[in-house]
Amino acid sequence: MYEEMDKEFVLNTYARNYINFKQGINATLYDDKGRDYIDFTSGIGVSSVGHGNARLANAICEQAKNLIHTSNLYLIEPQAKLAKRLVELSGFDMAVFFGNSGAEANEGAIKIARKYGEKNFDNKKYKIITLENSFHGRTITTVKATGQESFHKSEFSPYPDGFSYDKNIKKIYDSIDDETIAVMIELVQGEGGVQPFDKNEIKELAKYLKDRGLLLIVDEVQTGVYRSGEFLATNLYDIEPDIITLAKGLAGGVPIGAVMTKHKDIFVPGDHGSTFGGNFLSTRAGVEVINILESYKNSGLLDETFLYFEEKLPMICESYPNFFTGHVGLGLMRGFRCKDAETLTKLVNACFDEGLLVLKAGKNTLRMLPPITISKDEINEGFKRMTSALDKLS
Repeated sequence: MYEEMDKEFVLNTYARNYINFKQGINATLYDDKGRDYIDFTSGIGVSSVGHGNARLANAICEQAKNLIHTSNLYLIEPQAKLAKRLVELSGFDMAVFFGNSGAEANEGAIKIARKYGEKNFDNKKYKIITLENSFHGRTITTVKATGQESFHKSEFSPYPDGFSYDKNIKKIYDSIDDETIAVMIELVQGEGGVQPFDKNEIKELAKYLKDRGLLLIVDEVQTGVYRSGEFLATNLYDIEPDIITLAKGLAGGVPIGAVMTKHKDIFVPGDHGSTFGGNFLSTRAGVEVINILESYKNSGLLDETFLYFEEKLPMICESYPNFFTGHVGLGLMRGFRCKDAETLTKLVNACFDEGLLVLKAGKNTLRMLPPITISKDEINEGFKRMTSALDKLS
């Protein structure tokens, strides 16, 4: 019934699998027939503290019983608290703007960069360099900022100008011209194949840009909020960006986005805004998620979980050389390089049949983004089901 309802009334923008999930407990989901699935996707990196988390649910319910929304025309206490927590955990002297998604956060980052380029140079600087295989969102502007031609469909053109793409970090230096204001990168390309960049290359780029008064924007929509093992992947790379964007895991499933910048006076009232962004519900959820994950990190459980998950990867690769050429990623943002795209598709479907949810990334990467709070038993069961899928395909 619901499948037909969806097909008739919902715009056809997703290649859905018509399974009807009814309940979740941490990294385990249950459908309407009672079958369980181990979730190595967490809603594409969103359900960071797992499904059905009691602390998050209680915080959301308590907030909803009092206030959900009043607008940004008035003080929003949990918004101020969440902004303070983000700044403190980042280790940088920044200020925060809240929106509703990663794309919206990246739109804010682009606006900050362009206003900075207008204010601080005799000639207007507005161009932003990104990387091939990057992904920055699906609005018209962030699609254009995305360095994948497959996203630049002609039926949605014309796109905003001012964006260019380089194959790798080393190519960026030759692309900077008198109108370039910023470089926008993901430290680990998620959609592009779960590919981390070399730390020294990133540090050299950050210094080069800083020396010339140009901006470094780090898109941490997927890597942020402990997904990498630290609060920010930026902390692992030992750099200080001018702008950082966050979203996915920040509120555990409640829509939110955030752009943080050390240029705290760049905007004035009227420059930017969002009706829903940073409202009572989303920011209260964000505060609770941050509290949960900070405690998880400080207890040592987060690092223990990451190491346990990581130990499984080489064993799978070595046992199934006909399927995989290696494994990539960091923290709980991991991938297997499949032999080819056809193998990837078959394996994703076979895992689903065995009760394991995984994702595609790039052309040939099986991507895994489990809840950060996933248990060892769920990790064991997930890889057991993956092994079963591989054995059947063999």
